[in-house]
Amino acid sequence: MVAQQQTARAYPQDELAARLRLIQELSGRGVRALARDTGLSSSSLSRYLSGQTVPPWPAVLELCRLVKRDPRPLRPLWERANSPLPAPPKTSRQPAPPSPPADAPPPPRNDLPRDVPDFTGREQALADVITAVRRDRVVAIDGMAGVGKTSLAVHAAHQLTAEYPDAQLYLDLHGFTDGRQPLDPDAALRALLAALQVPSEKVPQDGAVEMRAACWRSELARLRAVVVLDNVADAAQVRHLLPGAGESVAIITSRNRLLELDEVPPVTLDVLTAEESAELLVRASGDARVGRLAKEPEQAAEVLRLCGNLPLALRLAAARLRHRPGWSVGILVERMAEGPSEFDTAFGMSVRQLNREQRRLFRLLGLIPGSTFTDYVAAAVADVSLRSARAMLEDLLDAHLVQQPADGSYRLHDLVRRHARHATFDHETPADRERALHRVLDFYVHTAAAADSAMPFLSPTRPVSAGSPPKELPRFPGRDAAFFWFVSEYTNLMAVFDAAVEAGADIHVCELPRFMRAFFARRCGTTHLNALFEQSLTAAHNLGDPRQLAEAHSDLGFARYNAGRMSEAAAAYAAAAPLVAAAGDPLPRAELTMRCAQLRWDEGDIEEPLELFRQAHDLYATSGCPTSAADAIAGEAWATLQLGHRDRAARLARDALALHPSQQAMVTLGVAIAADEPEQALAHLDRALTLAREDGHTHNEAWCLNCRGVALRAMGRHEAALDSHREAFTLLDNLFEPHWKIHFLNSYAETCRLAGLSEQAVELYRQTLTLAAQLGHRFEEATAHQGLADTLEETDPAAATEHRTAAESLFADITPSTSPHPAIPG
Repeated sequence: MVAQQQTARAYPQDELAARLRLIQELSGRGVRALARDTGLSSSSLSRYLSGQTVPPWPAVLELCRLVKRDPRPLRPLWERANSPLPAPPKTSRQPAPPSPPADAPPPPRNDLPRDVPDFTGREQALADVITAVRRDRVVAIDGMAGVGKTSLAVHAAHQLTAEYPDAQLYLDLHGFTDGRQPLDPDAALRALLAALQVPSEKVPQDGAVEMRAACWRSELARLRAVVVLDNVADAAQVRHLLPGAGESVAIITSRNRLLELDEVPPVTLDVLTAEESAELLVRASGDARVGRLAKEPEQAAEVLRLCGNLPLALRLAAARLRHRPGWSVGILVERMAEGPSEFDTAFGMSVRQLNREQRRLFRLLGLIPGSTFTDYVAAAVADVSLRSARAMLEDLLDAHLVQQPADGSYRLHDLVRRHARHATFDHETPADRERALHRVLDFYVHTAAAADSAMPFLSPTRPVSAGSPPKELPRFPGRDAAFFWFVSEYTNLMAVFDAAVEAGADIHVCELPRFMRAFFARRCGTTHLNALFEQSLTAAHNLGDPRQLAEAHSDLGFARYNAGRMSEAAAAYAAAAPLVAAAGDPLPRAELTMRCAQLRWDEGDIEEPLELFRQAHDLYATSGCPTSAADAIAGEAWATLQLGHRDRAARLARDALALHPSQQAMVTLGVAIAADEPEQALAHLDRALTLAREDGHTHNEAWCLNCRGVALRAMGRHEAALDSHREAFTLLDNLFEPHWKIHFLNSYAETCRLAGLSEQAVELYRQTLTLAAQLGHRFEEATAHQGLADTLEETDPAAATEHRTAAESLFADITPSTSPHPAIPG
């Protein structure tokens, strides 16, 4: 009851805060300017606007007086917000508040930028856009830079929200972003699918871009959504992003006429008329400046001319006039006339009004890779405290030089970004620019390392060698916060990696992908990870650092292994082995030994992997890494179980669990004791499955389900076992990594055989043979031959004999080990 009363109590306060924010919008002022003009402190005003504190009534009066609004309608709401909480009833036991339903749908995604409150003119263009959307479902707005294409598209999208309530999406394709390559269709599709919260396992990770385009159209067809595709370079960039069947619509903006999209009606946007430009200048300048503009009509007309009737330039000029009470319009014209062009004049004039530190920050923001940045990144690039960066960003927001598309996220308009980048060449030395960029690279590598340490994967986080840690880093209290950071910053991380490659920052190129392995294992396909580690290996060669080179070879081998490229993985591990041994660090040796054990087992070796798992355990224990030591014991336990030694496998799994709650150890123990202790077995397997789901690791979830099927089969529960196998394969099919099925097919086939589904078993065994031959998995190949022999013994004795002979030959060949492996001296 107390919680319910507190919730009810919060509503008037929240509604009052919302009304005050509307007053702020009417004023056209930022928080600082509004506080100054009303005589309030900025910190207090921020609390009033956010609903943290109920303002005193005189503060409400001052805010209303500033915008010439009657405060009396707000008085009842203010009184309710200030009313005290009623005392809770005295009861011996307070019932818990009801929980929201677990399956409550998430709210619709709306990431449209803020609709400008002083949108001016464009009545016919707006009508044309909305008519075209309703008639053709797609429209393309084209026009020159700064003409207001994005403002019109966003304004129209906001007006269409009620008609398309399921989602309102916005994506900048960076067709004309200075210093950035246009967003390719594949990356754009991935961003849009992520915005719709489509699980990565449903998104084709490899293959042609058309596969992801089909997935996007399929997801969009189920919705009534409006999508703004902003800043498009050409028709090829946007063609795959357009909706197909269904009711969803798209609004495109581009500086080019997209003639190749002949099915998409165009709306060409010209500059504002003189009357519209004058109206926008007045509205954007604020009520206090209207009289000054009226008294200096010739100077006001010159401002319009210098701005070229372009909305972006007009807004920047108006912002300077609004925030400089001592300026006449003539002074504004003089400052604008100093520049070489309308845009550079407007931007340069705005920047010149900042203080020295603000001007420096603004310039350096133009060097940041990526489309957005946080206050932490701003602090890093300028080498200032986080508090200083936040204060200066607030000033830049007020000056319309920085935009804030979402809470905690900032961006520069393309033209502003270009101006800032160019300004660094006039004011910063090449060494200054290089140091600023490296501070950004340092920030991302060190922050990725901190996030990675909160997302434990297969081995402990290594220390960072790249650069120096920034003055302040984001905090990651747990795995979820770290994962959210990786998801939010993924596009920027890739831009930073590319910038590091271009700048020759080899140590950053080596280390950034290394700290993203845990994230990649959960959300990204193996193809991209291989490409990153290939560049990391090149950078390690450039450095000539044996330790970096050793880890780069080992990491690339791990990426190759996860992509099913077994021979390439073996070659990479072989290259890493002597370098790791020479370095003398037990931790990289332990990791490489563990990786070699997994590879050798999949290649069909029987004895050597067991010894390698034991060596890895000893090395991890020596390094003080009990979690990884437990993983090594769990690896040996799993391999022992595959050889049929259930009792020893169970003992090893319990030893691993005594050190760490390893999912592999739980699964191994569950399968090992399934026939004798079915209830305990299922408890271990269900716990492992729960952990995999909480971790967001779809491959591990599928593996747990498949092994659960093996355990249920051992209990004689064939139908339940088949259901578990089928659920596992449904997950695998959505991952688009077919080589991963090699570890699942034989067990599924054996369950089918014992359940009397001989035809299905034969088909699964044959799939195993095909995939094992492609990947070089000799143990799985031998097991599949044995399974076919057992399945066909009664219906086709000749074929059964042939498969049995093949199985015996393979088993004899791989036991004991005969193939070479990377030597890792002790």
